[in-house]
Amino acid sequence: MHTIAIFGAGKVGEAAVSLLAESGRYAIRVCDARLERAQVVAMLCATASAHKLDLSDQAATDELLRGCDAVLSALPFSCTLAVAERAVANGVHYFDLTEDVATAQTIHDTFSEAATVCMPQCGLAPGFISIAGAHLMRTFDVVDSATLRVGALPIYPTNRLKYNLTWSTEGLINEYIRDGRAIADGAIVHTKSLEGYERCTIDGDEYEAFNTSGGLGTLAQSFVGKVRSLEYKSIRHVGHCELMKFLLHDLRFSNDSETLRKVFERSIPTTAQDKVLVFAEATGTADGYLRQRTYVSTIYNRVVNHKHLSAIQLTTAASALAVIDLFLSNQVRKRSGFLRSEEISLFDFLDNEFGKQLRDERALAGIVL
Repeated sequence: MHTIAIFGAGKVGEAAVSLLAESGRYAIRVCDARLERAQVVAMLCATASAHKLDLSDQAATDELLRGCDAVLSALPFSCTLAVAERAVANGVHYFDLTEDVATAQTIHDTFSEAATVCMPQCGLAPGFISIAGAHLMRTFDVVDSATLRVGALPIYPTNRLKYNLTWSTEGLINEYIRDGRAIADGAIVHTKSLEGYERCTIDGDEYEAFNTSGGLGTLAQSFVGKVRSLEYKSIRHVGHCELMKFLLHDLRFSNDSETLRKVFERSIPTTAQDKVLVFAEATGTADGYLRQRTYVSTIYNRVVNHKHLSAIQLTTAASALAVIDLFLSNQVRKRSGFLRSEEISLFDFLDNEFGKQLRDERALAGIVL
């Protein structure tokens, strides 16, 4: 039985413990700054224990990591570098969910030669969308372009933003403020969040999509020089982007994200009645013909291990656990240093006990093995 530490007992940490409890193959250390919250989440699994987390106490953090095979940081992105440092120092494999580009780059630059694996950005987006996108691009003899889209959306939006808080408010605002990355004309370029607006239709429903930061993960670095065009955008209900521009640009909340976070958390209700849209499309030449291949899936909130989980909770936690489980089961070739999501096989992921939560046979139809 492997031992995994989960740092952060929020929504994704809770979902991870629920999934691990259903598996029964892991001992879990649930660690949170609020011991009471860690205790509540640990009660979801018979093999879980609760611990107080204080990253400012290096000795106490090292004690939490001692004897662990891996740690999953489900903390705000501002905490992830500290966790990575202690994981590497204690010989523990490190995984996180951060969407923050600068944080992931720092982990790459600092720990690319680490004796253990460091894998940031292994949730849904960045994370699974890179696995799906990389698979599609590799099915061509010559790939020309790829378009990746992900949206975590309330099923029953009622406010003018047409949005509910379904994941980290801090992370949400960060991806609306920071620059993103893409490939254009074969070179890596920076993209401005909330720009690149477009309308898209998925299963007969119309949505909008626009640039946000972080969703592409390291995919641009992996495919630069191999593809002419590669881009990532977030999907929202129509009308959301214009109001976010008003808040961030006209009212200048981009310079005061902490106040905007408080406003959002005061005024916008959370919901667990949501869905996650995953859209990956690539075009290229195969067998002498110009072809397009598309992976499209919709995942809804559901009950796991007697616990109702939102779709974004489920897909984010399951994505991270799938790559951790594949790694600890020796199904990932790389055993040290910086590990990228696109190094994971799509079908290994979807065949995995945790990855199957995202498996959609309709989406897989027509996808080359």
